[in-house]
Amino acid sequence: QVQVVESGGGAVQPGGSLSVSCVASGSIFSINDMGWYRQAPGKQRELVASITRDGSIKYTDAVKGRFTISRDNAKNTVYLQMNSLKPEDTAVYYCNARIIAVGRLFWADYWGQGTQVTVSS
Repeated sequence: QVQVVESGGGAVQPGGSLSVSCVASGSIFSINDMGWYRQAPGKQRELVASITRDGSIKYTDAVKGRFTISRDNAKNTVYLQMNSLKPEDTAVYYCNARIIAVGRLFWADYWGQGTQVTVSS
């Protein structure tokens, strides 16, 4: 069994910073892409940032220059540092990991439970 668990998040004023982290654990054979998605009330879930195993990174335009994704392959962990936060960054942030579990043949997407990020004055 594979688990993906986020931590961090919280509430901050506009212009502030927060960080979130995510650990994948369990019967893992290999992890490919890891990333962060977010879903604001009434909106669809969207990709925020992703990072491949070899460190190739993508950001959605709205967060470029403000958010930084990083990863520690030895710890099966992905991080998201969020700076210069805006009210429109308010959302539930979900971690995603593409994993081959032990005994399986194919990649599968695993999701965390989500963590709330609120940016408000």
